[in-house]
Amino acid sequence: MIALLFLLASTACSQDDNVTETEPDLVARARGIHERVITLDTHNDISTANFTADRNYTMALSTQVNLPNMEAGGFDVSWMVVFVGQGDLTPERYGDAHRQALAKFEAVHRLTEQIAPDRIELALTSDDVRRIIAAGKKVAMIGVENAYPIGTDLSNIELFHEMGARYMSLAHNGHSQFADSNTGERDEVWLHGGLSELGRKAIAEMNRLGIMIDLSHPSKESNMQALALTRAPVIASHSAARAVGDVSRNLDDEQLMALKENGGVVQTVAFQSYVNPEKNQAHRDALDKLEKSVAEEMGFELMGRRARFGLSDSDREAYDIAVRPVQEAIDARVDAEVNSIAPPVDVSDLADHIDYLVNLIGLEHVGISSDFDGGGGVEGWNDAAETFNVTLELVRRGYTEQQIGMLWSGNLLRVLDEVQAVAAEIQAGS
Repeated sequence: MIALLFLLASTACSQDDNVTETEPDLVARARGIHERVITLDTHNDISTANFTADRNYTMALSTQVNLPNMEAGGFDVSWMVVFVGQGDLTPERYGDAHRQALAKFEAVHRLTEQIAPDRIELALTSDDVRRIIAAGKKVAMIGVENAYPIGTDLSNIELFHEMGARYMSLAHNGHSQFADSNTGERDEVWLHGGLSELGRKAIAEMNRLGIMIDLSHPSKESNMQALALTRAPVIASHSAARAVGDVSRNLDDEQLMALKENGGVVQTVAFQSYVNPEKNQAHRDALDKLEKSVAEEMGFELMGRRARFGLSDSDREAYDIAVRPVQEAIDARVDAEVNSIAPPVDVSDLADHIDYLVNLIGLEHVGISSDFDGGGGVEGWNDAAETFNVTLELVRRGYTEQQIGMLWSGNLLRVLDEVQAVAAEIQAGS
């Protein structure tokens, strides 16, 4: 575990320096911190099926994020993601993707304006976030994962901004019309050699409008070119450190140092295979063995994670309902037959990434994200209701209340402010 040179005494100045803090006292102190800071997660995937009058986030759905889970876990700000997977670079597919994206924008507006405006509100600025929380409500914000639905009409960036988008990535898992994806590392086949000319124009337009540029899925070359071009700070909405978890979705030290120089922030992601690939694979192998055994016993054909993610919203929901009894049977046996042999990636592993990033690029450039309902979550933080456990681990490691507030929301909101200030300058002709 990476050591931090923070003094725990600085977080407990009211205590006698010679008195060792008991475990109940530490937990109580952590709960106080958790209640006072604004907890903000920059990446929560959504399904439009969960934003209807009959089925929505006011209910205790099986989703990792919903209002009951947010309220139970002290989870304040959910960046709800408008995601459409990569498809062919054709006008017809652009049109399909655009319609899917608009449906997700409309779903968030429906939740915040019609279904539960008394419990959650859409924020467009950091001031909105603070005002809404002060009013006792939860906060929704909108990010766009993959600019593919923009098509080739850059005016759609302004449309998305008007609908609430405050960050956007130029690619996902596959090369887009704007940028190469990190997935090019699989076969070393690239489409643009980084950004396309359209991608360069998109960056200028995002700077003009006040949309944060998200580095979490594009290729390293795309990201380095974006960092060289942008006039405003950037974010990585859900990435970890490649030096700790060697997968192409994580940022290597060169990208991280460039992000620091840019003034941006990396939102450390709680995605098991990005946080600790080796530990996760050992756990995954043991779990696969158990899942296969239970499914065979119950006569059910399990679907792989990638196949499930490729389903339509309605088909995915139907599958999740059908698989629930099988999952319950698996859960009853997992501690004895899996976790005791190959422990899962947990909150401590996530904190190792945070420690590494803080030591490398400075605390002011580090944040936290989950990728909930997009495959994210670690043992101890598997849904919004368990959010306190992250704060508790940070307290154990000696982070102060001010530092924890910066990690949870302060750094990201600072970048949003700076991006919007740059946009105001550009629009004023500076």
